[in-house]
Amino acid sequence: MDVCKQIFVSGRVQGVFFRDSAKQTADALSLTGGVRNLFDGRVEVIVAGEDCSVQKFIKWLEIGPKYAKVSTIEVMDLAVDYLSDQPLNSFSVWANR
Repeated sequence: MDVCKQIFVSGRVQGVFFRDSAKQTADALSLTGGVRNLFDGRVEVIVAGEDCSVQKFIKWLEIGPKYAKVSTIEVMDLAVDYLSDQPLNSFSVWANR
């Protein structure tokens, strides 16, 4: 893994299949991590993988699935080993928080 990022996505991002679509996109890019809805209406994503693939995923997050309307994304760096307890190339939909 080259990079690990924590990303908060705001806008109309809940109830529009954002998490499932994010998982499909992350799986296609062989990324590790997960996605969950937050009670404040945002979606939280933690993702790790090759820098190029993570950047492609972030570009996808800026738009999201068909019915989403992303207003902002906030991207923060995490330690590369942040997801060391997660299986390689496994991206999950996590419980809401």
